[in-house]
Amino acid sequence: MAVNETETRPAITQDMIKLYDDYTHLTLDRRGFMDKLTKLVGSSAAAAAVVPLLSANKAHAAVIAPDDARISAERVTFPGPKGDISGLLAKPKDASVTLPAVLVIHENRGLNPHIEDVTRRFAVAGFLALGVDLLSTAGGTPADEDKAREMIGQLTPADALAEAKAAVAYLKSNPASNGKVGAVGFCWGGGMVNQLAVNDPDLVAGVAYYGMQPKSADVPKIKAKLLLHYAGLDDRINAGIPDYEAALKAAGVDYKVYVYDGVNHAFNNDTSAARYDEKAANLAWGRTVDFLKANLG
Repeated sequence: MAVNETETRPAITQDMIKLYDDYTHLTLDRRGFMDKLTKLVGSSAAAAAVVPLLSANKAHAAVIAPDDARISAERVTFPGPKGDISGLLAKPKDASVTLPAVLVIHENRGLNPHIEDVTRRFAVAGFLALGVDLLSTAGGTPADEDKAREMIGQLTPADALAEAKAAVAYLKSNPASNGKVGAVGFCWGGGMVNQLAVNDPDLVAGVAYYGMQPKSADVPKIKAKLLLHYAGLDDRINAGIPDYEAALKAAGVDYKVYVYDGVNHAFNNDTSAARYDEKAANLAWGRTVDFLKANLG
């Protein structure tokens, strides 16, 4: 197996990244993933060295510390269709005016430390931000990300959408909000943003990072403005772009698509050493903040 001599760690290939994507998003189970990875890299020891580079590292999650002096953050609960929904609510400290509101929707790992950190980043940028836990009524996001993915897979799309809509309503009516709500989602959460755009007329703006597209027949229901980020190497998700874009154009939806060449699915997740791309992530983040400020302010 190739070794990066300057960093003394295994070199990650696209075949490894695709295999991990199959494991985390499709039907490949843990044993099958490890068996295939072992064959790919040559030994079980090499496979064990590769896994931490492909998966998320919680130790790298806190770009904005939970006690950052610029923000105030608290755990909140609010009513949902099937029980209370929880989340992390963050905003600029001592804000003197009502704020544009942003719902942050997690990947298929639930509301983990990385998404909590992204929520705090939005607060630093001047938003009232809610990192929602859409596993709340299933007991909340567990520490084990494999278990979290399993729990996400057991959610019905209708229930998840109903809870996301309840989160939008919570933000719209929050006293700190100016009443305009946007949503940002990543991976599974990006797909949820697209579904919110179809199904919730209260959503003013949506940003979907590498999210599954809705059915073309549903696109004319979209009233929100959309910003869509895709990774150039993400063949699985990108296969849906042409039909989605054609439907958006036909329906007259205000949208913008960016495809970031040479980067992988989850390029924004800075806790994943193999897939994170700093240049693309920073560019997409700047575009996201500008877009939300322009449409929610």
